[in-house]
Amino acid sequence: MTSPDAPAAETESERATQRRAERSAAARRGGFGFGAAIGAVVLMWLSLTPSLLPRGPLFQGLVSGAAAAVGYGLGVAVTALIGWLLQRPAGSPPRILRWAVGVIGCLGTVGVLFWYADWQNELRGLMGVPDLAWHAYPILVLIAAIVFLVLLVVARGCRAATRGVGRLFGRILPPRVAALLAGIVVAAVAIAALNGVVAEAAMTVLNGTFKAVNQEISDDTPEPGIPERSGGPGSLVSWESLGRQGRIFVANGPTAEELTAFSGRQAMTPIRAYTGLDSAENVRAEADLAVAELRRAGGFERAVLGVATTTGTGWINESTASAVEYLANGDSALVSMQYSYLPSWLSFLVDQERARQAGQALFEAVHAVWDTLPADQRPKLVVFGESLGSFGGEAAFSSVQDMAARTDGVLFVGPTATNPVWRDATARRDPGSPQWLPIYRDGHTARFVADARDLARPDAPWPPPRVVYLQHASDPITWWTPQLLFQKPDWLSEPRGPDVLPSTRWIPVVTFLQVSADMAVSTDVPDGHGHTFHADIANAWSAILSPEGWTEADTARLRAVLQNED
Repeated sequence: MTSPDAPAAETESERATQRRAERSAAARRGGFGFGAAIGAVVLMWLSLTPSLLPRGPLFQGLVSGAAAAVGYGLGVAVTALIGWLLQRPAGSPPRILRWAVGVIGCLGTVGVLFWYADWQNELRGLMGVPDLAWHAYPILVLIAAIVFLVLLVVARGCRAATRGVGRLFGRILPPRVAALLAGIVVAAVAIAALNGVVAEAAMTVLNGTFKAVNQEISDDTPEPGIPERSGGPGSLVSWESLGRQGRIFVANGPTAEELTAFSGRQAMTPIRAYTGLDSAENVRAEADLAVAELRRAGGFERAVLGVATTTGTGWINESTASAVEYLANGDSALVSMQYSYLPSWLSFLVDQERARQAGQALFEAVHAVWDTLPADQRPKLVVFGESLGSFGGEAAFSSVQDMAARTDGVLFVGPTATNPVWRDATARRDPGSPQWLPIYRDGHTARFVADARDLARPDAPWPPPRVVYLQHASDPITWWTPQLLFQKPDWLSEPRGPDVLPSTRWIPVVTFLQVSADMAVSTDVPDGHGHTFHADIANAWSAILSPEGWTEADTARLRAVLQNED
């Protein structure tokens, strides 16, 4: 016979079981939270280790916050793995251990921040950049905390969505299968949203924003009154269609009077032909229009003809352009075209194909006309580009030898790690030469240069036509690749460049985040470091063009002119 007290006993037993389950779950959460906190703090510390360039509180905060979020996730994963290996859930550690780790974490963070300040000051002194102010450090910590919390909320939102989908699938599938399938579905939806709806919306907003910037007409760039400039009298393209960077390029540059004063000989007015993204319906049509504009201005009748591939917005380094004009004493023509509204770093991520198409289309269109001219009447044909412009400029060629066969010289400044010809030559560098400054085939055609002295490296014959890659050991644009996530690069395994600290180390994931942030500040350093190039361009063009009567003293004077353009 069942006792009347049995239901009450069963209820009490169920409550006890529920309490034990709740305590077990709380212990597991405590274990996960403890491991996650350790992972977040450790990776945040590692994110404060030396990198390529000085960073202010904003970008260092972004790196540290993102690193802490990655560390948090790794901490959770490691804790779960330990529990699985021990065949029991990870419990919450003793309170004294939690307190001890918390104190160590706080004191360690202060110590790491002091170390961060020390290497920042060392690198800033090396590059001639002012030290950080005291208030940069609390700002850094605050930004890192905000970034970490935002990423944590996003991650927990994805986890909650996964659990919800898993419960739905669990009605018809075994629990483990339902959980796995739910994770796959949520990940696929998130990736599709980022690549589709979110990316499309973001690109629409960005294109609209930068298109508006592109259309701005400034009083600082007056419409040209000479036929040697696109947008001027007789031009085939309107001043408004050139775009903001096109108008800057056309309006600037040395005048015939300035060139005459520099050389002591009567100079010509240099030609600058340019077409904007709004000038034609597609890349090939725009390239044909640029060549027609070049022909109209008399560009094929000059001594030097330079084909330039721009960065995303249509920007051309004025130092690279004007150096050609000084060396040719104005007997030159430069032609280029815009292919995007987006700034270079954004074009590098999403618009590389347009850069490749533009570089190839423009060179092929120019070369097709140039090739029809009598050999003794052709101008020297040179190609140049910087950053993403070097990537686009390379697109017309299959190799260094192809560059030498179809041009009279090439100058690529600050190449990206995605440049195929640069990447191939670097990978096949001569034994003993480092990745940051390789020697390729004994320097017979192409030379890699970090400063002017490297043009004489190696001490071997260097007949024309000559190809020069001007690059810095501290330039994140050149060294950023997705492989940094999990693969140590040669430039951190071999002897370092002169402006890379010996204390810089490769750390999986962290180095990728650091160099990614460095790209955003790559031009915030003086000439000769990072992605800032001016004076050494004079030496590079002097070696490539080798104009008659040009002396080392002339190069030194031109270096001074280009430094003033910084």
